[in-house]
Amino acid sequence: MLSFNDRPQPRRCRFRPLPFPCSPRLSLTSPFPAVVTGVFLLVFCLRGRAEVPGVDFGRDVRSVVGETCAKCHSPEKPKGGVVLTTATNETSVFLDPRTWETVARVVRERDMPPPGKPQPGEPERARMVQSVLKILDAIDESTLPQVAGRKVIHRLSRLEYNNTIRDLLGVETHPADAFPSDGSGGGGFDNNAATLFVPPILMEKLLQAAGDVLAAAAPERFVAVRPGYFTPPDWAARKSLEAFVPRAYRRPVSSEEIEPLVGLVAAARSRGASFEDSLRFALKAVLVSPNFLFRVEPDPPPGETRRLNDHELASRLSYFLWASMPDGLLLTLADQARLHEPAVLRAQIDRMLLDPKARSFGESFVSQWLGIRSLKTTTHPDHGRFPSYTATLRDAMCDEPVRLFEHLLREDGSLVDLLDADYTFANEELAAHYGIPGVRGPEMRRVALKDRTRGGVVCMGSVLTMTSYPLRTSPVLRGKWLMEEILGTPSPPPPPNVVGLPPDDARKDGLTFRQQLEVHRKKPDCAACHERMDPLGFGLENFDAIGRWRDEVSGARVDASGKMASGESFDGPAELKKILVQRRDEFVRNLTEKALAYALARGLEYYDTPAVRRIVKGVKADHYRIRTLVFEIATCYPFQHRSADPGAQNP
Repeated sequence: MLSFNDRPQPRRCRFRPLPFPCSPRLSLTSPFPAVVTGVFLLVFCLRGRAEVPGVDFGRDVRSVVGETCAKCHSPEKPKGGVVLTTATNETSVFLDPRTWETVARVVRERDMPPPGKPQPGEPERARMVQSVLKILDAIDESTLPQVAGRKVIHRLSRLEYNNTIRDLLGVETHPADAFPSDGSGGGGFDNNAATLFVPPILMEKLLQAAGDVLAAAAPERFVAVRPGYFTPPDWAARKSLEAFVPRAYRRPVSSEEIEPLVGLVAAARSRGASFEDSLRFALKAVLVSPNFLFRVEPDPPPGETRRLNDHELASRLSYFLWASMPDGLLLTLADQARLHEPAVLRAQIDRMLLDPKARSFGESFVSQWLGIRSLKTTTHPDHGRFPSYTATLRDAMCDEPVRLFEHLLREDGSLVDLLDADYTFANEELAAHYGIPGVRGPEMRRVALKDRTRGGVVCMGSVLTMTSYPLRTSPVLRGKWLMEEILGTPSPPPPPNVVGLPPDDARKDGLTFRQQLEVHRKKPDCAACHERMDPLGFGLENFDAIGRWRDEVSGARVDASGKMASGESFDGPAELKKILVQRRDEFVRNLTEKALAYALARGLEYYDTPAVRRIVKGVKADHYRIRTLVFEIATCYPFQHRSADPGAQNP
């Protein structure tokens, strides 16, 4: 680990947000991140300079920066807002780990320095990358300041509402399907609290849904005690409400919260309603209460952070893994204040992931991470060109990655199987589409693969179709998807007024589609991005626009070869996946960021970097087990804590 010896030299240090959308409620201009930045600086300046054995910072890093980076990344006019020339020692690296992780990646992959600029020699390039990574790996994450961050009050999403009503009342009518669509915010997920607004039309729908689901619910779901000779109606109503309301609010309730509801029952009975209908009248008030519709977590005093109580933790955990309310066992453990104990929490995570309700985690997270929801909305392969692409085939394609994810959760499998595996999940129609014999019937089941041209999400029909155009494949879209969703490397937007490629893959002027793309890639405005994206996409060219295998396109043999900017060459999807598996740590880092954003229901910020690094280290140490990822997220600081609204004022 790092040792701190002498004080650091004066320097300028920049903190930047993570390179994906952040919550609009938390930005670098708000007072909260400014305070956090000050805490980071104060802690590390007090500790002094960090020295890492085996690293000569001046030779390995500063000299390369000075010779090849200084012109573009000095304080005067830093490109991209990145200043590197003020880095004086190892401390400069761990003060801004996210930036230096990016530096190591782009230098290793030869994205930087850009073509035409002075380049370091290969030994110097390798030493710089290794030194930066060695410094980052040497950081003792337990010494870093921990920041919980904050999200706005969280309305139940449509999925969460449907699942909660199902588990609370046993109603399978999916009432929220009639609600306005949920948006997607930071992290790209529709459970993001900052985008779950309450427009007037939604309030109307909520009122109607509350009445409808209560009318459809069996009385035994909400009547705990019936009135009788020894049980007055008010007493029976109170006992029924005391059993129901804590489950609906997902926390203990006080007598002051119960009494007004008892009064509503009495008022309804006075108008001649039956006991059940009177109770339904009061429960309708429960189902439109903010305590039911929102996942309420009170803020601590301004400027402070607090640990969630066990009921709040139970709610975060259940909506993370089930997209639904906590069940009886979780609430009982919360009542006993035991859920936060690591052994108890781990046992509950294992139990929850084996429950059929965990399918919501797979369906919601996987479909949004991979982007395959578009298959049911905006992605439509041309029916004349691809008549075998049917609605049932599309549904099987969408189910395939979810089944793989569920399988890994049940078996505590390796996250590496998401990149490459010797099996997949298919039914008869999807297996025939893939050319896999011997599969009969509409049920999805595990299927062994004879080779590695399939296996892993990269070679699944849903991804391959979603990253294609109606009439042809798109190496650009596929390469961009691999960079962003697998390796976590955002690509810049295309320059304006770029002339697009033809809509199909027919020859033009005697050139195959790949040759046409090669010409396009040589344009100065296009070369930098295409050199990074296209080789990855070329590796998938053996798959057509709906994911079928092909050896020829427009009369020419498919060229599925490519060369990464970092130097690795491959030919075809099997060899491409081998390279991706070698870069599993980048994949796990990206998947961790995605899963943490989903679990927190907010976009990640730069101050979440220490939590991400801790999670990744834990997962890597346990051989990339998927349940370890879930457990590390559920025990990380931002998952178990809440910070105050930075704009709140003391009374």
